[in-house]
Amino acid sequence: MSRRPNPVVQRQADGSFALVLDPRNVEALESLLGELDELLEATPDDPSLARLHPTAYSEDPDRDLAYQILAGDELRTKRRATIAAVRGSLGRSELTEDELWGWLQALNALRLVVGTRLGIDDDERDRPRLSPDDPDVALWDIYDFSTQIQYFVVAALNG
Repeated sequence: MSRRPNPVVQRQADGSFALVLDPRNVEALESLLGELDELLEATPDDPSLARLHPTAYSEDPDRDLAYQILAGDELRTKRRATIAAVRGSLGRSELTEDELWGWLQALNALRLVVGTRLGIDDDERDRPRLSPDDPDVALWDIYDFSTQIQYFVVAALNG
């Protein structure tokens, strides 16, 4: 049984990965990751970011607050650096394995934020039927798009 070629990322014989994203998808990822980066910088307490910095001490709110203060800036700085690295690699045709792991982290962050806004709390939730003018249609499109790209990145890393 032959597998279909991965339309996004393909492992090369030398261990690198060929990026074969359509230019429109590159542009969309650039825009979406840019918006995520701005959100992380401008409004770190935005409720849609909650899953990016989950509670560390659910039984002790004071201890958790101290943890969030200590670790929050560092985690946000690392996440923003990963997003910047991914955005910087979008125009390239070849990636390293480490860069592709960064892609996975950035895509996961994007999915978590959009999923939080949509009220998704697990991967088993199906897309609801929405009227075309529902404001959540665009968020579902972003969620589905980032899920597909993430799937192909994982497939390439596992292939």
